[in-house]
Amino acid sequence: MSERKVLTKYYPPDFDPSLVGRSRGPKQAGPKVQTVRLMAPFSFRCTACGEYMYKGRKFNARKETPPDEKYLSIQVFRFYIRCTRCSNEIVFRTDPKNQDYVMERGAKRNTEPWRRGLEGTIEESDEARLDRLEREMAEADGETVEERNAMAELEAKTADAKREMAVADALDEIRSRNARIEKAHREGVDVVDVVVVPKVNDEEEEDAEAARRAFAFAKQQEAWEEPVVEDEGPPVEAAGPSPAFKRQVKKKKDHSALLGIKKKQPLV
Repeated sequence: MSERKVLTKYYPPDFDPSLVGRSRGPKQAGPKVQTVRLMAPFSFRCTACGEYMYKGRKFNARKETPPDEKYLSIQVFRFYIRCTRCSNEIVFRTDPKNQDYVMERGAKRNTEPWRRGLEGTIEESDEARLDRLEREMAEADGETVEERNAMAELEAKTADAKREMAVADALDEIRSRNARIEKAHREGVDVVDVVVVPKVNDEEEEDAEAARRAFAFAKQQEAWEEPVVEDEGPPVEAAGPSPAFKRQVKKKKDHSALLGIKKKQPLV
């Protein structure tokens, strides 16, 4: 039984290798194209059917090497793949300038703020957008951003806030006065519109009143702490010498006699 995969071939005895000529095919016109296996470098969506293809999905792609597209002697490669749903042709290429890929046609790259957009322009972040708007406003005013004084703007904002607070206080005072006058008219009492001028030195008057109360309290304390002098009576005459007491020694009782015990007389 012959082998399924032939590793060697049979050459007849009269085989002459010089008679075998080499045949060259026609040269390929245009850029060099070869078939490669790759993974999608970014997530994208097909524009024909809307199929979503995630980053890292594998495709059989045609790799094109255009000789006239280079960046600083770095070759640019173009890849052709097919949509997995509708077989729409999707083309993207390398971007060595920005170290990324650029989608050319057939699909739309998903929005990624940290990467470049479809047209190769950098998507603005919030901080970049605020800086751009501030720069445009400064240019419209005829000055640069550096010439603006931040402290002057802060002082202007503070003055505006104080002015708004003063206007609000005046409006509240007018409303309360109008309400008081209207109430008096309903009750049938003639009211003379008197403008109440607020006191300017309220804090000084409060300090003076507190000082007066402190001095009054100190005087009251001094009155309470005055020493009381009592009237002394006639002097007491000294009495005679105190009587002397003589110490008396008590005799000890003889308890042994009560019990009938006789003591032995000492021998002379």
